Amino acid sequence: MDAATTRDPVARTYWEAAAAGRLLIRRCRDCGRAHHYPRDFCPYCWSEGVVWETASGAGTLYTWSVVHRNDLPAFRDRLPCVAAVVELAEGPRMATEIVECGAGTALRAGLATRVLFRAGVPVFRVEHP
Repeated sequence: MDAATTRDPVARTYWEAAAAGRLLIRRCRDCGRAHHYPRDFCPYCWSEGVVWETASGAGTLYTWSVVHRNDLPAFRDRLPCVAAVVELAEGPRMATEIVECGAGTALRAGLATRVLFRAGVPVFRVEHP
């Protein structure tokens, strides 16, 4: 089984799309608002009329923290890493990781970001003008 089939069945479509290099969000047909993390109902109006939508992959850096220490084995070879929240162009904010930013990259809120996929997981890089 691949990662997409072992995760939460509600989000299976999301993970299958991510494995194929597409970022999906859910949008409510009743109130029109987009949301992330995928769920079977709208977190704003509680409607169950939600549909999948392909996100543009564009966003802005909302907040971040540089993680220098993490004792979990999965992070052993990835430190330091930048844990972040990105606000997608479609509105929702999502927890993620900022990648491809060297030591000289000065992060600040509002920087343009673009999604890319690492092993089927959406991560973001800062877009340089």
